[in-house]
Amino acid sequence: MRSRYTAYVMKDEAYLRASWHPDTCPAELQLQDALGARTVWLGLTVKRHAVTGADSAEVEFIARYRSGGAAAVKLHEISRFVRSDGRWLYLDGIHR
Repeated sequence: MRSRYTAYVMKDEAYLRASWHPDTCPAELQLQDALGARTVWLGLTVKRHAVTGADSAEVEFIARYRSGGAAAVKLHEISRFVRSDGRWLYLDGIHR
């Protein structure tokens, strides 16, 4: 989870795609807003993590960001991960 947050901070699309399950990875990633202003990530708090099966886990987190000159926003999500070939891949998330 922390590595994916860092990839968003660094705008590392290749890492985001490599750590995303191929069945749910979007064709295009939005790393900047419609006006071309980049998102500025302000912090990550991992609230909890749990192993949910032999090859599955979930992480609840809050990430703060600002897009353009707008006020900071909180993204609260419970992310699901699956292990495939020994690697943890982001499957999907539920926004809270």
